[in-house]
Amino acid sequence: MQIKVPYGKNGEETATMGEHLDTRFLEANEVEILEPEMLLNHSLDIPINSPNLTDFLADARDILVIVNDATRPTPTRQVMDVIYDKISHLPVKYIIATGAHRGPSHEEYLQIFGDHYEKIKEDILVHDAKKSEDMVFLGKSSNGTEMYVNKAGVEAHKIIIIGSVEPHYFAGYTGGRKSFLPGIAGFNTIEQNHKLALVPEARALALEGNPVHEDMVDALKVVKKEIFAIMTVLDKNHSIYAVTAGDIHDSFMEATHKANEVFAAPIEEKADIVVSVVKFPGDIDLYQAQKGIDNAKLALKKSGILILVAKCRCGIGGKTFADLLGSCDTPQEVLDTIEKGYKLGYHKAAKMAEIGIWAQMWAVTNVAPETIEKLLIRPFSSLQDALDKAIEIKGDSAKILFLMDGGLTVPMVD
Repeated sequence: MQIKVPYGKNGEETATMGEHLDTRFLEANEVEILEPEMLLNHSLDIPINSPNLTDFLADARDILVIVNDATRPTPTRQVMDVIYDKISHLPVKYIIATGAHRGPSHEEYLQIFGDHYEKIKEDILVHDAKKSEDMVFLGKSSNGTEMYVNKAGVEAHKIIIIGSVEPHYFAGYTGGRKSFLPGIAGFNTIEQNHKLALVPEARALALEGNPVHEDMVDALKVVKKEIFAIMTVLDKNHSIYAVTAGDIHDSFMEATHKANEVFAAPIEEKADIVVSVVKFPGDIDLYQAQKGIDNAKLALKKSGILILVAKCRCGIGGKTFADLLGSCDTPQEVLDTIEKGYKLGYHKAAKMAEIGIWAQMWAVTNVAPETIEKLLIRPFSSLQDALDKAIEIKGDSAKILFLMDGGLTVPMVD
């Protein structure tokens, strides 16, 4: 039996396995795809708890459009195809909600905006969370998170948000309130919020009782702006499945139900070996691809082997989390170090260390083996090599699961 899995934008990794092996594949659920332009126009004309887009724009002096960076599969270009003519007569600025990520490359600008890039490139701002002179203090959340936001979001008369809603390993879901925090928030604001990710309640598909989500919603109360949110939900092939629009919170909540229909994937039992494939663009670096590790743990037996397959096109990513993992000899040492003091990025190291205590983490990436090995992950040059070794350890009776879009799909044990 030959298996092929996506690797990078257009590549693949292959492996040959015996037909006798108990091998299963888990993908996002099949859903019916309708014409995307129709879905978009319907959501703009009949939004949730909001004037429609035309009425929202009627008295607008200027508009700020907040869009995701290239680490998300958000179909920003397709949304722009529908709204561009509706907003182009107004003074419009666009801001890329990088959070604490780096700014986009030229190729990534085109990935985000497509053909619109050349028309609007002079009006695009790139958020830099560490640029304190660009931040405005708006107040504190009830948890004490100090809400510093890019002044572009404060000075704009009205705001349009283009986002996508999919499971997120500690915020519950992407989308909605995340466009502000972490999207265009200051570094210290992001750090304070993400420290809350260290608790068990901060997990995929969880909103109620999740302190990260609740803090984001609470902090957003200090942003006193008229906002029109456009939330998309994609299927397993990154086609638009659903669109909700209008009130930032209500459109987000409606989109989470649609996201569950796609990404909450049931399994009968856990596996001894889980291969988690992180697709483009979530495979940009290990910092982002780690989501595939965190989702895959939900399908893995204790003492199992988790094999991450992610190209990590831009290397490791977050330096802070890599430095912490690289300075520790054991997962427990990582957790003990975090107990002594938190820095942004430590939450990701903590999630990995928690898995490392009860399972093995392996990886097939383009990152140098000696670099990966320092991060408590065993490197392999190919999927074939990793599978052969895992089967050698676990035996021919091992249950093997391929999580075909590990960055987004959340296994749910029946």
